Amino acid sequence: MEGTRPARIRQPRLADMVASVLRERIVSGELADGELIGPQDDLLAEFGVSKPSMREALRILESEGLITVLRGNKGGAIVHVPRTETAAQAIDLVLRTQQSAPDDIAVALVRLEPLCAGLCAERPDRESGVVPALEAAQRKAEESVDDPLGFVRAAREFHAQLVFCCGNAAMAVAVGALERLWTTAEQEWAGGAAGRGDFPGLDQRSDGVRAHRRLIKLIAAGDAAGAERAARRHLTAAQCHVLEH
Repeated sequence: MEGTRPARIRQPRLADMVASVLRERIVSGELADGELIGPQDDLLAEFGVSKPSMREALRILESEGLITVLRGNKGGAIVHVPRTETAAQAIDLVLRTQQSAPDDIAVALVRLEPLCAGLCAERPDRESGVVPALEAAQRKAEESVDDPLGFVRAAREFHAQLVFCCGNAAMAVAVGALERLWTTAEQEWAGGAAGRGDFPGLDQRSDGVRAHRRLIKLIAAGDAAGAERAARRHLTAAQCHVLEH
């Protein structure tokens, strides 16, 4: 329409542009975990921005958990490569904001973790890339069966390895984040149950060990469908103790 001004195109702020460049260096691996960014004078010289813009760029990255800003005259920052726990913390905050119950995490894991078990069974390198990790976690669970709290820690490690070894990075991160949240809930329950004296007995813990053993055999045999079914049955049985309290 004549006389109408064209819409203004928003230009990125300098701080956002600097943060974007540094963020890409971190996620691409160009900057390693624990590496120093800076000092501040070097950053200012490289990017040609003002001190306020650089400080804002570093604050953006710090709010994302990618760096810790160093205080003092020289400034700079320490790099933190994103990890599964970072995703877990973010998901936890969102779920708490929405007042989500542990049941939601449990249902999600019952649907998703068996898929990871199936993916483990489909890996052509499962004998070297999956089974040894599961066997190591299984040995810890078997050795800890007489120690309720130790058994919970070992059993959770088995489930974490099941997800981590699935061979799909997106599933490993997404389901791994849920695993971490469920582990926190289960360990809190275990501490309370042990104190009350109503922790599941040795027979039930032994059932869990046997379920893990069956799952390892199915994965080693390449039976993806069987591994999914076994994982789903085991998760449903194991979660009920936590959800009932």
